[in-house]
Amino acid sequence: MIWTELALKGILSGGLVVLATEFAKRSIIFGAVVISLPLMSIMSLVILYRDGVKSEDLIAYSESVLYLVLPSLTLFIIFPQLMKRGWDFWPSLGLGIIATIVLYGIGVAIATKLVTGGQA
Repeated sequence: MIWTELALKGILSGGLVVLATEFAKRSIIFGAVVISLPLMSIMSLVILYRDGVKSEDLIAYSESVLYLVLPSLTLFIIFPQLMKRGWDFWPSLGLGIIATIVLYGIGVAIATKLVTGGQA
């Protein structure tokens, strides 16, 4: 892969994060809509397709993403609940991240077994 192409992908990905946070400063809901869109998954699918990845692998990739989106929701359940209960920002975020990592491990195991037949 050419370094300029890799840098362009990084700039585009980072730009999406900046765009979402700037939108969130103006409208919490609109910022949340932008960040909840599966833009990274769509970009990844397009790049993989363009790079000649087989259809079967694109299917497995998109199914794996489905199994791993569910554990990512853990953060958005635990973090606000802890903040509502008076926890400070960093401990709330930290515990949300730890719980998410644990559930990601479970999600990876499930995706590996169901989508790829046990092969990572």
